[in-house]
Amino acid sequence: MGHKWLPWYFLLASFLGAFLVNAQERVTFLYPSAAGSWAIPMIAKEAGYFADEGLAVDLVRVGGSTRIVAALIGGSGQLIHAGEPAVVPAVLQGSDVVLIAAISTVNRHHLIARPEIKDVKELKGKTVGITSFGSTSDYILRTILEKHGLDSSKDVSIVQTGGQPEGLAAMAGGKIYAQRMSFPLHLKAIQLGMRELVDLPTEENTGTVITTRSYLAQRRSTVIKFMRAFIRGMHRYRTDKEFAKRVIAKFAQLKDEEILEATWREYAGDLQRVPRPTLKGIQQVIDSGLGGKKFDLKAERLVDLSVVDELERNGFIDSVYR
Repeated sequence: MGHKWLPWYFLLASFLGAFLVNAQERVTFLYPSAAGSWAIPMIAKEAGYFADEGLAVDLVRVGGSTRIVAALIGGSGQLIHAGEPAVVPAVLQGSDVVLIAAISTVNRHHLIARPEIKDVKELKGKTVGITSFGSTSDYILRTILEKHGLDSSKDVSIVQTGGQPEGLAAMAGGKIYAQRMSFPLHLKAIQLGMRELVDLPTEENTGTVITTRSYLAQRRSTVIKFMRAFIRGMHRYRTDKEFAKRVIAKFAQLKDEEILEATWREYAGDLQRVPRPTLKGIQQVIDSGLGGKKFDLKAERLVDLSVVDELERNGFIDSVYR
Protein backbone atom coordinates (compact mmCIF):
# COMPACT_ATOMS: atom_id res chain seq x y z
CA MET A 1 0.00 0.00 0.00
CA GLY A 2 1.43 3.41 -1.01
CA HIS A 3 2.02 5.99 1.70
CA LYS A 4 -0.51 8.34 0.09
CA TRP A 5 -3.30 5.84 0.89
CA LEU A 6 -2.45 5.43 4.58
CA PRO A 7 -4.53 8.39 5.87
CA TRP A 8 -7.58 7.10 3.97
CA TYR A 9 -6.99 3.57 5.29
CA PHE A 10 -6.95 4.70 8.92
CA LEU A 11 -9.96 6.96 8.37
CA LEU A 12 -11.92 4.03 6.91
CA ALA A 13 -10.86 1.73 9.75
CA SER A 14 -11.97 4.32 12.30
CA PHE A 15 -15.30 4.77 10.53
CA LEU A 16 -15.94 1.03 10.43
CA GLY A 17 -15.01 0.66 14.10
CA ALA A 18 -17.44 3.39 15.10
CA PHE A 19 -20.12 1.83 12.89
CA LEU A 20 -19.72 -1.56 14.56
CA VAL A 21 -19.95 -0.03 18.04
CA ASN A 22 -23.07 1.91 17.10
CA ALA A 23 -24.54 -1.22 15.52
CA GLN A 24 -24.42 -3.01 18.86
CA GLU A 25 -27.55 -2.86 20.96
CA ARG A 26 -26.96 -0.91 24.16
CA VAL A 27 -28.04 -2.38 27.48
CA THR A 28 -27.56 -0.82 30.90
CA PHE A 29 -27.00 -3.31 33.70
CA LEU A 30 -27.15 -2.08 37.30
CA TYR A 31 -25.38 -3.84 40.19
CA PRO A 32 -24.84 -3.19 43.94
CA SER A 33 -21.08 -3.62 44.34
CA ALA A 34 -18.05 -5.46 42.98
CA ALA A 35 -18.60 -8.39 45.36
CA GLY A 36 -17.97 -11.92 44.12
CA SER A 37 -21.70 -12.65 43.98
CA TRP A 38 -22.18 -9.86 41.42
CA ALA A 39 -19.05 -10.53 39.35
CA ILE A 40 -20.44 -12.55 36.43
CA PRO A 41 -21.47 -9.58 34.20
CA MET A 42 -17.98 -8.15 34.70
CA ILE A 43 -16.44 -11.47 33.65
CA ALA A 44 -18.70 -11.62 30.58
CA LYS A 45 -17.92 -8.04 29.59
CA GLU A 46 -14.15 -8.36 30.00
CA ALA A 47 -14.15 -11.65 28.09
CA GLY A 48 -16.04 -10.05 25.18
CA TYR A 49 -19.06 -12.32 25.46
CA PHE A 50 -21.61 -9.49 25.36
CA ALA A 51 -19.92 -8.09 22.26
CA ASP A 52 -20.10 -11.56 20.69
CA GLU A 53 -23.88 -11.33 21.08
CA GLY A 54 -24.05 -7.86 19.52
CA LEU A 55 -24.61 -6.14 22.86
CA ALA A 56 -22.85 -3.07 24.24
CA VAL A 57 -23.46 -3.52 27.97
CA ASP A 58 -22.80 -0.64 30.36
CA LEU A 59 -22.22 -1.82 33.94
CA VAL A 60 -23.37 0.84 36.41
CA ARG A 61 -23.02 0.53 40.17
CA VAL A 62 -25.97 1.71 42.27
CA GLY A 63 -25.55 1.06 46.01
CA GLY A 64 -28.32 -0.95 47.65
CA SER A 65 -30.79 -3.41 46.12
CA THR A 66 -33.81 -1.27 46.94
CA ARG A 67 -32.38 1.65 44.98
CA ILE A 68 -31.47 -0.63 42.10
CA VAL A 69 -34.98 -2.08 41.84
CA ALA A 70 -36.40 1.47 41.92
CA ALA A 71 -33.97 2.46 39.16
CA LEU A 72 -35.06 -0.52 37.08
CA ILE A 73 -38.71 0.42 37.48
CA GLY A 74 -37.84 4.01 36.59
CA GLY A 75 -36.14 2.94 33.37
CA SER A 76 -32.52 3.68 34.33
CA GLY A 77 -31.53 0.13 33.45
CA GLN A 78 -32.95 -2.85 31.60
CA LEU A 79 -31.46 -5.68 33.66
CA ILE A 80 -30.04 -5.68 37.16
CA HIS A 81 -28.41 -7.60 39.96
CA ALA A 82 -30.23 -7.14 43.28
CA GLY A 83 -31.24 -9.11 46.34
CA GLU A 84 -34.66 -10.73 46.15
CA PRO A 85 -35.92 -9.06 49.38
CA ALA A 86 -36.06 -5.79 47.41
CA VAL A 87 -38.26 -7.42 44.75
CA VAL A 88 -41.03 -8.52 47.12
CA PRO A 89 -42.43 -5.07 48.04
CA ALA A 90 -42.04 -3.88 44.45
CA VAL A 91 -44.24 -6.72 43.18
CA LEU A 92 -46.78 -6.18 45.96
CA GLN A 93 -47.01 -2.54 44.90
CA GLY A 94 -47.94 -3.60 41.36
CA SER A 95 -44.55 -3.59 39.62
CA ASP A 96 -43.78 -6.22 36.97
CA VAL A 97 -40.23 -6.80 38.26
CA VAL A 98 -39.22 -10.44 37.82
CA LEU A 99 -36.29 -12.75 38.60
CA ILE A 100 -35.07 -14.70 35.57
CA ALA A 101 -31.82 -16.34 36.75
CA ALA A 102 -29.47 -16.92 39.69
CA ILE A 103 -25.85 -18.02 39.73
CA SER A 104 -26.33 -20.08 42.91
CA THR A 105 -28.99 -21.17 45.38
CA VAL A 106 -26.76 -20.97 48.47
CA ASN A 107 -25.25 -17.94 50.14
CA ARG A 108 -23.18 -16.99 53.16
CA HIS A 109 -23.76 -13.76 55.03
CA HIS A 110 -21.21 -12.26 57.40
CA LEU A 111 -22.16 -9.84 60.14
CA ILE A 112 -19.08 -7.69 60.66
CA ALA A 113 -18.67 -5.44 63.70
CA ARG A 114 -16.20 -3.04 65.21
CA PRO A 115 -13.47 -4.77 67.25
CA GLU A 116 -14.91 -3.78 70.63
CA ILE A 117 -18.15 -5.67 69.85
CA LYS A 118 -17.65 -9.35 70.79
CA ASP A 119 -21.23 -10.64 70.63
CA VAL A 120 -24.40 -9.76 68.70
CA LYS A 121 -26.19 -8.90 71.96
CA GLU A 122 -23.64 -6.14 72.55
CA LEU A 123 -25.18 -4.25 69.61
CA LYS A 124 -28.14 -3.32 71.81
CA GLY A 125 -28.41 0.45 71.92
CA LYS A 126 -25.92 0.84 69.07
CA THR A 127 -26.22 2.14 65.49
CA VAL A 128 -25.91 -0.54 62.82
CA GLY A 129 -25.82 -0.22 59.03
CA ILE A 130 -27.59 -1.65 56.02
CA THR A 131 -27.15 -0.76 52.37
CA SER A 132 -30.79 0.35 52.07
CA PHE A 133 -34.15 -0.44 53.63
CA GLY A 134 -35.76 -3.49 52.07
CA SER A 135 -32.45 -4.82 50.76
CA THR A 136 -30.81 -8.18 51.42
CA SER A 137 -28.58 -6.59 54.05
CA ASP A 138 -31.69 -5.24 55.82
CA TYR A 139 -33.38 -8.65 55.75
CA ILE A 140 -30.28 -10.54 56.94
CA LEU A 141 -29.45 -8.04 59.69
CA ARG A 142 -32.95 -8.23 61.14
CA THR A 143 -32.90 -12.04 60.91
CA ILE A 144 -29.59 -12.25 62.81
CA LEU A 145 -30.68 -9.76 65.47
CA GLU A 146 -33.92 -11.64 66.10
CA LYS A 147 -32.07 -14.98 66.34
CA HIS A 148 -29.99 -13.43 69.12
CA GLY A 149 -32.95 -12.03 71.04
CA LEU A 150 -32.81 -8.42 69.85
CA ASP A 151 -35.77 -6.47 68.49
CA SER A 152 -34.58 -4.79 65.29
CA SER A 153 -37.18 -2.03 65.62
CA LYS A 154 -36.38 -1.14 69.25
CA ASP A 155 -32.98 -2.39 70.37
CA VAL A 156 -30.79 -0.89 67.63
CA SER A 157 -30.77 2.16 65.40
CA ILE A 158 -30.59 1.13 61.73
CA VAL A 159 -29.13 3.56 59.19
CA GLN A 160 -28.62 3.28 55.44
CA THR A 161 -25.00 3.42 54.29
CA GLY A 162 -25.66 3.06 50.55
CA GLY A 163 -23.41 0.05 49.94
CA GLN A 164 -20.96 -2.37 51.50
CA PRO A 165 -17.84 -0.25 50.78
CA GLU A 166 -19.55 2.77 52.32
CA GLY A 167 -20.61 0.61 55.27
CA LEU A 168 -17.03 -0.46 55.88
CA ALA A 169 -15.89 3.17 55.79
CA ALA A 170 -18.63 4.14 58.25
CA MET A 171 -17.65 1.29 60.57
CA ALA A 172 -13.97 2.17 60.43
CA GLY A 173 -14.90 5.76 61.23
CA GLY A 174 -17.00 4.75 64.24
CA LYS A 175 -20.30 5.92 62.74
CA ILE A 176 -21.85 2.44 62.84
CA TYR A 177 -21.00 -0.66 64.87
CA ALA A 178 -21.95 -3.46 62.48
CA GLN A 179 -23.14 -4.28 58.96
CA ARG A 180 -23.78 -7.41 56.93
CA MET A 181 -21.09 -8.00 54.29
CA SER A 182 -20.10 -10.56 51.69
CA PHE A 183 -16.94 -11.52 49.80
CA PRO A 184 -14.56 -9.79 49.41
CA LEU A 185 -15.56 -6.85 51.63
CA HIS A 186 -15.89 -8.84 54.84
CA LEU A 187 -12.32 -10.15 54.49
CA LYS A 188 -11.06 -6.63 53.88
CA ALA A 189 -12.93 -5.53 57.00
CA ILE A 190 -11.29 -8.25 59.07
CA GLN A 191 -7.88 -7.19 57.76
CA LEU A 192 -8.67 -3.69 59.01
CA GLY A 193 -9.29 -5.06 62.49
CA MET A 194 -13.05 -5.56 62.41
CA ARG A 195 -14.62 -8.65 63.95
CA GLU A 196 -16.84 -11.31 62.33
CA LEU A 197 -19.78 -11.96 64.66
CA VAL A 198 -21.85 -14.30 62.49
CA ASP A 199 -21.27 -16.50 59.45
CA LEU A 200 -24.78 -17.38 58.31
CA PRO A 201 -25.32 -19.91 55.46
CA THR A 202 -28.74 -19.69 53.82
CA GLU A 203 -30.67 -21.31 51.01
CA GLU A 204 -31.41 -18.39 48.76
CA ASN A 205 -30.75 -17.12 45.29
CA THR A 206 -27.36 -15.51 44.82
CA GLY A 207 -26.41 -13.27 41.91
CA THR A 208 -30.01 -12.93 40.79
CA VAL A 209 -30.64 -11.48 37.33
CA ILE A 210 -33.74 -9.32 37.35
CA THR A 211 -35.70 -7.44 34.70
CA THR A 212 -39.33 -6.48 34.11
CA ARG A 213 -41.97 -8.63 32.50
CA SER A 214 -42.69 -5.86 30.01
CA TYR A 215 -39.04 -5.62 28.90
CA LEU A 216 -38.83 -9.40 28.64
CA ALA A 217 -41.96 -9.46 26.47
CA GLN A 218 -40.82 -6.60 24.23
CA ARG A 219 -37.10 -7.44 23.98
CA ARG A 220 -36.97 -11.16 24.61
CA SER A 221 -34.25 -11.70 22.01
CA THR A 222 -32.06 -9.14 23.81
CA VAL A 223 -32.59 -10.89 27.15
CA ILE A 224 -31.72 -14.22 25.52
CA LYS A 225 -28.50 -12.75 24.12
CA PHE A 226 -27.63 -11.26 27.51
CA MET A 227 -28.19 -14.57 29.26
CA ARG A 228 -26.15 -16.46 26.68
CA ALA A 229 -23.19 -14.22 27.46
CA PHE A 230 -23.95 -14.38 31.18
CA ILE A 231 -23.89 -18.20 31.18
CA ARG A 232 -20.57 -18.16 29.33
CA GLY A 233 -19.35 -15.78 32.02
CA MET A 234 -20.40 -18.23 34.73
CA HIS A 235 -18.47 -21.00 32.99
CA ARG A 236 -15.41 -18.76 32.61
CA TYR A 237 -15.53 -17.84 36.30
CA ARG A 238 -15.57 -21.49 37.29
CA THR A 239 -12.92 -22.74 34.84
CA ASP A 240 -10.47 -19.83 34.54
CA LYS A 241 -9.57 -18.81 38.07
CA GLU A 242 -6.77 -16.41 37.16
CA PHE A 243 -8.91 -14.51 34.66
CA ALA A 244 -11.78 -14.28 37.15
CA LYS A 245 -9.46 -12.99 39.87
CA ARG A 246 -8.01 -10.35 37.53
CA VAL A 247 -11.49 -9.08 36.69
CA ILE A 248 -12.58 -8.97 40.34
CA ALA A 249 -9.33 -7.18 41.21
CA LYS A 250 -10.02 -4.59 38.52
CA PHE A 251 -13.63 -3.84 39.45
CA ALA A 252 -13.22 -4.16 43.23
CA GLN A 253 -9.86 -2.33 43.16
CA LEU A 254 -8.25 -5.15 45.09
CA LYS A 255 -4.60 -6.15 45.09
CA ASP A 256 -4.58 -8.62 47.97
CA GLU A 257 -3.99 -12.10 46.51
CA GLU A 258 -5.33 -13.87 49.60
CA ILE A 259 -8.66 -12.02 49.43
CA LEU A 260 -8.96 -12.57 45.67
CA GLU A 261 -8.26 -16.29 46.05
CA ALA A 262 -10.81 -16.63 48.87
CA THR A 263 -13.43 -14.69 46.90
CA TRP A 264 -13.04 -16.91 43.85
CA ARG A 265 -13.17 -20.06 45.97
CA GLU A 266 -16.28 -18.89 47.84
CA TYR A 267 -18.42 -18.78 44.69
CA ALA A 268 -16.79 -21.04 42.09
CA GLY A 269 -17.87 -24.28 43.74
CA ASP A 270 -21.50 -23.21 44.11
CA LEU A 271 -22.14 -21.87 40.61
CA GLN A 272 -25.06 -23.65 39.00
CA ARG A 273 -24.66 -25.21 35.59
CA VAL A 274 -28.24 -24.14 34.85
CA PRO A 275 -28.86 -20.74 36.53
CA ARG A 276 -32.41 -21.49 37.63
CA PRO A 277 -33.66 -19.63 40.74
CA THR A 278 -34.96 -21.63 43.70
CA LEU A 279 -38.60 -20.97 44.53
CA LYS A 280 -38.09 -22.37 48.03
CA GLY A 281 -35.46 -19.76 48.84
CA ILE A 282 -37.71 -16.95 47.62
CA GLN A 283 -40.67 -18.27 49.61
CA GLN A 284 -38.53 -18.36 52.77
CA VAL A 285 -37.69 -14.69 52.31
CA ILE A 286 -41.37 -13.85 51.83
CA ASP A 287 -42.59 -15.94 54.78
CA SER A 288 -39.97 -14.57 57.17
CA GLY A 289 -41.36 -11.08 56.71
CA LEU A 290 -39.50 -7.94 55.71
CA GLY A 291 -39.16 -5.04 58.10
CA GLY A 292 -41.52 -6.83 60.48
CA LYS A 293 -44.23 -7.17 57.83
CA LYS A 294 -45.77 -10.46 56.68
CA PHE A 295 -46.91 -10.86 53.08
CA ASP A 296 -49.47 -13.10 51.39
CA LEU A 297 -47.48 -13.83 48.26
CA LYS A 298 -46.31 -16.92 46.37
CA ALA A 299 -42.77 -17.14 45.02
CA GLU A 300 -44.07 -17.99 41.55
CA ARG A 301 -45.24 -14.39 41.13
CA LEU A 302 -41.64 -13.19 41.35
CA VAL A 303 -40.08 -15.57 38.82
CA ASP A 304 -40.03 -16.23 35.07
CA LEU A 305 -38.03 -19.35 34.24
CA SER A 306 -38.74 -19.29 30.51
CA VAL A 307 -35.38 -17.84 29.41
CA VAL A 308 -33.27 -20.33 31.37
CA ASP A 309 -35.61 -23.15 30.33
CA GLU A 310 -35.21 -22.20 26.67
CA LEU A 311 -31.41 -22.07 26.85
CA GLU A 312 -31.36 -25.45 28.54
CA ARG A 313 -33.87 -26.99 26.15
CA ASN A 314 -32.17 -25.81 22.95
CA GLY A 315 -28.81 -27.21 24.06
CA PHE A 316 -26.99 -23.90 24.51
CA ILE A 317 -25.99 -24.54 28.12
CA ASP A 318 -24.69 -28.02 27.28
CA SER A 319 -22.65 -26.54 24.43
CA VAL A 320 -20.92 -24.12 26.82
CA TYR A 321 -19.82 -26.95 29.11
CA ARG A 322 -18.57 -29.33 26.43
